[in-house]
Amino acid sequence: MPNFTEQSEILKQSGASAPSPRDSFERRVFRATAVVLGTVAGAYVLWLLVDLLLLLFACALVSLILLTLTNSIRRRTRLPFGACLAATVLGLLALIGGSVWFFGATMQGEFAELAARLPAAWASVQARMMGSPLGASLLERAQSFAPTGQSVVNAATATLAAVGGALSGVAIVLVGGLYLAAQPTLYTVGLLRLFPRHAQEPAAETLDAIAVSLRNWLKGQTLGMLFVGIATGLGLWLVGVPAAWAIGLVAGLAEFVPYAGIIFAGIPALVLGFGQGTDVGLWTLGVLIAVQQLQGNVVMPLLQNKMVDLPPAITIFGIIAAGILFGVAGVLLATPLTIVVLVLVRRLYLREEAEEVLESGSEPAVPPPLTPKG
Repeated sequence: MPNFTEQSEILKQSGASAPSPRDSFERRVFRATAVVLGTVAGAYVLWLLVDLLLLLFACALVSLILLTLTNSIRRRTRLPFGACLAATVLGLLALIGGSVWFFGATMQGEFAELAARLPAAWASVQARMMGSPLGASLLERAQSFAPTGQSVVNAATATLAAVGGALSGVAIVLVGGLYLAAQPTLYTVGLLRLFPRHAQEPAAETLDAIAVSLRNWLKGQTLGMLFVGIATGLGLWLVGVPAAWAIGLVAGLAEFVPYAGIIFAGIPALVLGFGQGTDVGLWTLGVLIAVQQLQGNVVMPLLQNKMVDLPPAITIFGIIAAGILFGVAGVLLATPLTIVVLVLVRRLYLREEAEEVLESGSEPAVPPPLTPKG
């Protein structure tokens, strides 16, 4: 019995003399139907795997951070890539561990004070509001929306489950990002091989544009988070708000999602501030407004040459759209996802060159050395 290779040779030889079949209407309809069904099936599979894709994107962001720091060390020291990556990971671990050791006791006391003072401050605010007809009316309406004991228990259970899932997700992202950063050439070459040969060069330029844009955004976002955290903590400390530095820490970390830092910090800060007195409450409101205005009108414009020029309206609608489509994970990754979409639109739809997309960005990082096979 002949094998498949022999059959292929026979078909090749017979195909030279056999007339080619006519491309009938039925064949064209069948091919078009197969393409449509395959596209729909592929889109459905991608939608089922959306959580995995978001996890991979988060791993890529962590890998980008590690590679940016590694290449910076490599340019300055000329050490091998592996040694620079090890130095980066150990340095980050030492920085995090040292920060926890140095500020841990202080922050623990700050958060304990925050948890202890919030109920009393809220009671004081309620008493002040009950002194006016408008405040009493607002409190009465708010109490109608107060959750029942069972709903609180259900919410607490769901929150604990979400926290557990988030911690496991963070662990996966960190480990996955480290693996991607350890062998970047292996994964970049493998990704490029998914494209046809004639499309590999423009695909590589587009991927470089995405990487540079994300790296610039990460630099600017880090500086913005530092500003929001320090300015909020310092301002609240100066006006006499309890647990000011704990609130500043929350504001700085939450600023990874644009505009979220002031919102998350504003509620406990205002409750504590007005719990101390009307004057302190008004000063607290002034500090929050001042930090938000400085962040939006002074700090971020100064950082525009270090990050992607992302209009605020697009940022806000990108966060809303990602939250609707992908939930909490989408909100956390909304801004970098929006940057990726904008780069793809400018490259693939508007047909802009990579230099135009990156005209305000830095040059691509020094590529890591080739990983030997075996």
